[in-house]
Amino acid sequence: MVKQLPKILIVYSGGTIGMIHDPENNMLKPFDFSQITEEVPELNKIKCEIDAISFENPIDSSNINTTIWEKIGNLIWDKFEKYDGFVVLHGTDTMSFTASALSFMFVNLNKPIIFTGSQLPIGTVRTDGKENLITAIEIAADKKNGNPVVQEVAIYFEYQLYRANRTTKISSEHFDAFKSFNYPPLAEAGININYSYSNLLVPIEKKVEYFSGFDASISTIVFFPGITIDHLIHQFNNPKIKILVLLTYGSGNLPLNNQLINVIRKQIKKGKIIINLSQCVAGKVDQSKYETGRQLESAGVIGAEDMTFEALISKSMLLLKKYKKVEQVSKMILMPISGEISSFEAGFLKE
Repeated sequence: MVKQLPKILIVYSGGTIGMIHDPENNMLKPFDFSQITEEVPELNKIKCEIDAISFENPIDSSNINTTIWEKIGNLIWDKFEKYDGFVVLHGTDTMSFTASALSFMFVNLNKPIIFTGSQLPIGTVRTDGKENLITAIEIAADKKNGNPVVQEVAIYFEYQLYRANRTTKISSEHFDAFKSFNYPPLAEAGININYSYSNLLVPIEKKVEYFSGFDASISTIVFFPGITIDHLIHQFNNPKIKILVLLTYGSGNLPLNNQLINVIRKQIKKGKIIINLSQCVAGKVDQSKYETGRQLESAGVIGAEDMTFEALISKSMLLLKKYKKVEQVSKMILMPISGEISSFEAGFLKE
């Protein structure tokens, strides 16, 4: 009996990786992904079947929005049963946002959705795109005992595989553009692809669920020395904002006074959700550590633990769309969906 090869779908949404040099005008242009093996012939050596779909109008990373998140998610969900794994090619600037969003859209995911991209176009001599693409496909096709090794949304970049909703872009000029500060890598690619099996997410239920929809009624306040109370009150009082994220110092501290605490309490009583997220990229929010944090906690502010900014924003927008009651959204903020929080056992989004 001939063993069936894994089927992998490449989805090109846009970004640097899909560009090649056009000799006619000396500019970069997206190449035809239906001819991907001509541009990257090494793909013919991977033991899998590869199909590719490209957006008709590739999206620059900075132009990504929730509609594009839904477009990518819907496309994958529509073809979910036909393929063993998916590789999404995406611009690097907002990759962590999009990949985090998809990690919350697919619940109990049992197949790999691997995001990758590049810092240099795939058509340039020194591109990092070829290695990123080749290894991302190998990871998406990899199986152990008949099951996919990776069963979550991940980002592969510069020899490292990370959980998508733990990543942050840290460099615009180095090949190792992403880091996962609060969770170890899922795999490292060298001569072999070495998986950290204990770090991989394993679905606890067989049925994959999919939810597509976001409510972007969210805003942020970045605290800095000298910020005025009038500036803060204006943002707190915005009636169109349903979730307000406070980007605070250290473990979740900010300069408090009675006027600000009263404003926070008043807004929470009105139904606004206020979340405390540290400006630090490593570590977590601990509102019990200092007096300022304890005041926020007593006022009803939710500490975001060690979630990344990208994960918190995309998760909050999905929860606002999925749940109608403030109490439900507030509860689910700290309920793990796909391994985005360290302090809790991995859990899944439930009604």
